[in-house]
Amino acid sequence: MTEVNKNHLSWDEWDELHNPPPAVTDFDRVVESAISRRGFLGGVLAMGSAAAAMGTLGNLMSSTSAQAQEAASRFPFKPIAIQTDATVHVPEGYSWKPLAKWGQPLFSNVPDIDHEKGVSVEHSDKVFGENTDGMESFLIGTHQVIAVNHEYVNPEINLPHAPEGVPQSADDVKILQNMQGVTVMEIAEGENGWEIVLDSPFNRRIHHNTPMKISGPAAGSELLKTAADPNGTDSLGTFNNCGAGKTPWGTYLTCEENFNGYFGTTNADFQMPDDYKRYGIAAETRYAYEKFDERFDVAKNPNEPRRAGYVVEIDPSDASSTPIKRTALGRIKHENAAVTIARDGRVVVYMGDDERGEFLYKYVSNGIYVPGGDTSKLLDEGTLYVAKFSDDGTGQWLALTEETTGMKMDEICVFTRMAASKVGATTMDRPEWVAVNPVAIEAYCCLTNNSRRGEVKDGKLRTNAGGDEMAVNAVNPREKNEYGQIVRWYPDAEDHTSEAFKWDLFAMAGNPTVHQGTLYAGSSNINEGNMFNSPDGMMFDSTGLVWILTDGEDSDEGDFAGQGNNQMLAGDPVTGRIERFLTGPKGSEVTGLTWTADKRTMFAGIQHPSAPFPDGDGKLPRSTIVAIRRDDNALVG
Repeated sequence: MTEVNKNHLSWDEWDELHNPPPAVTDFDRVVESAISRRGFLGGVLAMGSAAAAMGTLGNLMSSTSAQAQEAASRFPFKPIAIQTDATVHVPEGYSWKPLAKWGQPLFSNVPDIDHEKGVSVEHSDKVFGENTDGMESFLIGTHQVIAVNHEYVNPEINLPHAPEGVPQSADDVKILQNMQGVTVMEIAEGENGWEIVLDSPFNRRIHHNTPMKISGPAAGSELLKTAADPNGTDSLGTFNNCGAGKTPWGTYLTCEENFNGYFGTTNADFQMPDDYKRYGIAAETRYAYEKFDERFDVAKNPNEPRRAGYVVEIDPSDASSTPIKRTALGRIKHENAAVTIARDGRVVVYMGDDERGEFLYKYVSNGIYVPGGDTSKLLDEGTLYVAKFSDDGTGQWLALTEETTGMKMDEICVFTRMAASKVGATTMDRPEWVAVNPVAIEAYCCLTNNSRRGEVKDGKLRTNAGGDEMAVNAVNPREKNEYGQIVRWYPDAEDHTSEAFKWDLFAMAGNPTVHQGTLYAGSSNINEGNMFNSPDGMMFDSTGLVWILTDGEDSDEGDFAGQGNNQMLAGDPVTGRIERFLTGPKGSEVTGLTWTADKRTMFAGIQHPSAPFPDGDGKLPRSTIVAIRRDDNALVG
């Protein structure tokens, strides 16, 4: 095997390196089945003609019809062109500036980052963490507070003294542990724009060693008990915090995604439990925690990885509060948690499991949300569902219960992927952020890409890690899907608790200049001026525009020619029109979006820039939140 720099692998590549997915399905049988189900799928698979699918697929894409191109625009900005440089660009009439940068202090007795030495272990839990991701804003009294995730770290730049960033001591590990997790911080607007309020009582870092409570059906389960926590109700740390969510009662939901990369062992004789493979847990890790912190050595603590992979609820108004891991929402590689209140007052949470061929979920509470009432059980007591999409544009939410899965409730909460496989959920092209329209009864999910969709290896069709087929279907209509798509669904009876829905594709990303006349050109609302790849983050503003953030290939070459750096676009759900609003610096992902309470400032996250952003030449590239305003001080969301 060719030696690779494993710190630079994507999480999908990391998982495949350690747990190559099986190839079990006879491709000819899949083709025959597809033909019998639907002529259009048969044409695509048997004849290899993507164009054959265009007519039928178009019926599922009502938002992208010709009339969309004629509709009046609701966009308050002039769209911008692609960029390939090292900074942020926004439309004419808008301005941006940094709000918070990796290594920036939250307290007055802490120095800013040293661009040669990094951040000391002493200060590593008192500064803004690395690789900003999902975030939400809260108005607490008169105080504007932001909670923001720090998904992962780049060891080489956090540990400049360590060869290739490999930790050499427990202190090195602690620096990496402290630089991840969540920042809660107060911000205020002054003469220089929005800035962090140093020493605010709201300021707080939550990291890999922060005490947590475990709640819901899996709390106290034998599956979660360890020597350090024999009750299975108290854990330490939240991991790989990706997307986020916000509850109507004012708490922050941070989502644990690729938690598997932190747990390993140096014990070559340890036999990995069967469930580890489905979640990508392997002996080798990215960060070498297991060498210096035995909590992460699965040979010594085999239940510890099962205590990660949850949605964690945080109270941003109380820096002394204990975060809570809500096991009723399942254990998956959570992207985000989109919360809405159904017409009967029940709480609905939509969630994606971000891995090739995994599933889309929703949770419906038993209890009713009453403003000012008790909310402590609303995310503990309810039903978890997984989505099954049919090729005719309908779908069902399949309940994950003891009766439907043959599993106990704690097992469903801890081994959620296996439960979803048992009921026959639809494998998806990496379900990432979900967003719920605030002005219409509909929801959206970014299916960012899936290079293994429909791929045949040694005469067999590739599957997910659990052996579930990844054949081409109507909702995932392209083989080796490098561009991604956005699915939209409409709950029956305009009720988010309904178990039935209709769906269409709001957009299929693509490249119409390279792949004209095929599915890889994208849907009809994608053109040379707005094209992109790998939709990832997604948020609605208060007016009903959906904002799309990308995390894809920024080479600007080959299949991706003309797409430039990663970007943020706005989409109109009524007309289907999509326009580019922001471009990030080279090498970065644009991720995380929120607004101030008065909607006059938008905050967007710039993660892992490869260029020396935002401090310029000779400085370290720093993951950064930028504040964006209109020059006329009008609303931006």
